[in-house]
Amino acid sequence: MKPTAPTPPDAPDAPDAPDAPAGGLRERKKQRRYAEISETAIALFLAHGFEKVSVAQVAEAAEVSKPTLFRYFASKEDLVLHRFADHEDEAARVVAARPADTTALDALHAHFLAGLERCDPVTGLNDAPGVLAFHRLLYGTPSLVARLYGYQDRSEQALAAALTTAHGGPPLQARLAAGQIIAVQRILAEENWRRVAAGTPLTEVHADAVRAAQDAFAQLRSGVGRYASGA
Repeated sequence: MKPTAPTPPDAPDAPDAPDAPAGGLRERKKQRRYAEISETAIALFLAHGFEKVSVAQVAEAAEVSKPTLFRYFASKEDLVLHRFADHEDEAARVVAARPADTTALDALHAHFLAGLERCDPVTGLNDAPGVLAFHRLLYGTPSLVARLYGYQDRSEQALAAALTTAHGGPPLQARLAAGQIIAVQRILAEENWRRVAAGTPLTEVHADAVRAAQDAFAQLRSGVGRYASGA
């Protein structure tokens, strides 16, 4: 039997603002279609396993042709990792949007703690069944883990550029700092997810996650001094 998944219903088009350019509406429709195809694929992968579902089957369930699907997503893995698309430059955006009297590292530290408080899935501190299932799919599929490194690399590059703009200094120094910061956030999130997935109560994980984040960012301050000070 072929894997099947309900095709996400088409959402009604958002009304244009009186002076909104046509390109804005087209872009919103395109982004909505990205999300619809990705969520259809993830539903199939969760139900039947990543390796057991073909791209052709995803295309059929999403009611698009296979060539059209590949115009949206370069690989099968990208169908899953699309959920991370908004997070790829998140650290860079946090640094760019920080208040003038706040250092880059202080802004990133506060942002991570805020994510823990709202149980943002990207911090690993979320016990919703769908989130846990998605993380099992992600970390349990070698090709997805390998593809995830590409997203992390782009996150590091974007953050390095933002750090250089915020605090100056040699580009290589910024890239080294960005690598450390992204790695710390990734490791903290993976540890939170591992404990939640093992059944540790969320309240217990939350308290430990806050302490771990405080310790981790304290260590970062001693290693990425330029970006933790007003220099």
